[in-house]
Amino acid sequence: MTNDKPERQFTGRHALMVFGGAFAVIIGVNIALAVSAVKTFPGLEVKSSYVAGQEFNSRRSAQEALGWSVLASSGGGLVVLEITDENGHPVEVASLDATLGRATQIKDDMRPDFKFDGSAYVAPAELAPGNWNIRMKATANDGTEFTQRVVLYVKG
Repeated sequence: MTNDKPERQFTGRHALMVFGGAFAVIIGVNIALAVSAVKTFPGLEVKSSYVAGQEFNSRRSAQEALGWSVLASSGGGLVVLEITDENGHPVEVASLDATLGRATQIKDDMRPDFKFDGSAYVAPAELAPGNWNIRMKATANDGTEFTQRVVLYVKG
């Protein structure tokens, strides 16, 4: 028995279609990732970077003079924010404003109602596993502003 089918050849047209298809997939994925990145960008951190830069050193010096350390933890449906002085004693601030959210998107952002319990600031919050950030702004009793981004990792 003989095979009467003509042998198929890989021609220049086939090569063009393979390379064209591969580049189309690469460009399509790049466009999809770029659109996703732009959609999830939370926006500006400061209105004027020049003004923020001019004030940075004086704010940093005042904040460092407080000698505060901040540690965040989560468990049992609570988020705990411990602010301590240079001697390790708990600090009760004049005011505390904090936003709890993911580092990469703003859709999960929340503003927990932190209450001082005598040793730390505690707020109810059920957090999914992963990396979280607490962007906090506290005011000391003398009026000094203390800002910090505290990383919180929640185990799954």
